[in-house]
This record gives sequence, structure tokens and C-alpha cells, in this order.
Amino acid sequence: MRLFKLFLILFLLLFASCLSFKQPSIKNDYYTLEYDPPNFKDLSPLPYILQVDRFEVSPLYNTTNIVYREDGFKRDIYNYHKWRANPSDLVTYFLARDLRECGIFKAAFSLSNRAVSTHIIKGSVDEFFEYDKSSGWEAVLGLNITLCSENEPDISKSIIFQKRYSTREIFNEKNPQALASSMSKAMSKLSKLIILDIYNSISKAK
Repeated sequence: MRLFKLFLILFLLLFASCLSFKQPSIKNDYYTLEYDPPNFKDLSPLPYILQVDRFEVSPLYNTTNIVYREDGFKRDIYNYHKWRANPSDLVTYFLARDLRECGIFKAAFSLSNRAVSTHIIKGSVDEFFEYDKSSGWEAVLGLNITLCSENEPDISKSIIFQKRYSTREIFNEKNPQALASSMSKAMSKLSKLIILDIYNSISKAK
């Protein structure tokens, strides 16, 4: 009898382990931004080197989880859908890429390159979320940008401009891929505006 019980316990343990192995693992889907850098064919290149510091990010969006809003004062997240990187890193990378690829500055780097620069761009990601409204869905992106001159020893005089940028892009299907597409459009739009403001401000300050 004792031997039978021992075999029964072993059988149940083996059966339970087989069931656990057959359980499908939870799969997370990861999303990023995708868009082409802006083109400024009519602008003459400037001989300046820009450095983009890593952006700060609001505590509400300091996560790789995709955040959405349905009601006031509430923020929720998708359980199995995430951004490939923190919104701070996404915005920093794509703005630095756009500044580098647009061809109207001598060079542009992110902070990690430790390059000698003439100007520094600092910023924060204030909004980066999906807004679920009764009339539809929107990708909401809000950035705060500060442009500083690296060669000005007086900090109070080194700030060339500080400005907030915000936009919303509508999408028609409630899914993370549609959100990523609309957030890409939002970043593309703000990046172009930011770069034009940087270009014009530096040109006037020459």
C-alpha cells in the first residue's frame, strides 16, 4: 500500500510538471516609432555642432508600458504591449537622428557620443500616451525644448530659447500598432517644427 501511494504521488508530480510545460508562455509585443527624417532643401547648412542631451520624462510616462487614458485623473497600461524603449530614449534618439540627417547642421550627436558641440538641446517628454475618447482615439505627444549655447559662460545668457510643443494625431483602430503609427506622425511633425525653430534661432543669434 505504501509503495502504491509513493507511485501515485510520483505520477501526480510528473503529470503536473507536464501540464506546466505545456502552458503557453505570455508573449509581449514591442513597438517603436517609424518615420523618415525631415527634408529642408531650401535651407543653407549652418556650421554648428548640436548635442542632444537625454530627455527627462514625466513620471506618468516613465515606463516602457504603453499608457492610455480613458477618464480624467486616470492612466492605465496595456498588459502585453510595450514600447521598445522608454519614451525619453525614443524621443532623444529620433530628434538626434533627424538633426543629423536633415543636412542643415555640420553635425548632431546624442549625449553618449561626448562630442565637442556649439549648442546643446535639452528637453522633457511631458505627454506620451493614447487618449481614448468617445469620438475616437488620439496619440498625444508633448515636448518641452531648451536650446543653449555651449560657448556662453553666463548661464542666464546661454539659453537661446525654451518652448513647449504639443500635438495630437487621430487613429481609427484601437490597437497598439495604430497608436505607434500615429505617435510616429506626431513625433515627425514636432521634430520638424523643433528643427526649424533651432535653425532660425541660431541664425538670428550669429
